[in-house]
Amino acid sequence: MKLWSGRFTKSTDQLVDKFMASFPWDLRLYPYEIRASIEHVKMLAVQKIISDKEADEIKSGLNRIFRDLEGGKLQFNESDEDIHMAIERELIDRIGTVGGKMHTARSRNDQVLTDMRMYIKDEIKDTQKLIIDLQKVLIKMSEAHQETIMPGYTHLQKAQPILFGHYLMAYFFMFERDKNRLSCALRRTDIMPLGSGALAGTTFNIDRVLVAEKLDFHKITENSLDAVSSRDFLLEFLADLAILGLNFSRLAED
Repeated sequence: MKLWSGRFTKSTDQLVDKFMASFPWDLRLYPYEIRASIEHVKMLAVQKIISDKEADEIKSGLNRIFRDLEGGKLQFNESDEDIHMAIERELIDRIGTVGGKMHTARSRNDQVLTDMRMYIKDEIKDTQKLIIDLQKVLIKMSEAHQETIMPGYTHLQKAQPILFGHYLMAYFFMFERDKNRLSCALRRTDIMPLGSGALAGTTFNIDRVLVAEKLDFHKITENSLDAVSSRDFLLEFLADLAILGLNFSRLAED
């Protein structure tokens, strides 16, 4: 039974299910889904919203699911639609109804967005490390070619003689801007939406700051509607990658 199927009397067509499922793509989010869920549950116990025993059961179940996924021993069904629903269903199958308490004081909306932000943060940092590695190579090659002369072109015609080292350092600075753009994107991505609920928060006495600290977010979102409805951090990362790709294309064409 789907979470949104309350007013429907018939099941959806399998073709529709396949088209709507994000599972083939968001399976990569499972480490973030499990980590965020564990920290959320620990906070619920600290706030006395669930018992320590219940929190321990849920954490243990999530850790077992993580180990099975890492070891390739667990495969999910696409009917779960997304990684959040899949892990929640698997947890309840394993430890019973107490597993449903993991969902207390949160929604699929704010939880999945938290996963996505954690994932993009790591992707940004990994991309920046790769850029730095490339820049080191450019510097090394530039130092080795401080006196190597090559033709400099403008409007597809030879214009002036330049040094090959000077040419290479032009790309160093292009990639430096790419790296700085990613730093700006990281600041806007590094904000935790968890606790925003479906769109208007929760009546439970949760501690969002505690969870943000445990998940390595530098701050929490300030408006729940904005938090769950905005995807601009994804668009910004994709735009930065497009510019980075353009600079690679220039280098390849040269």
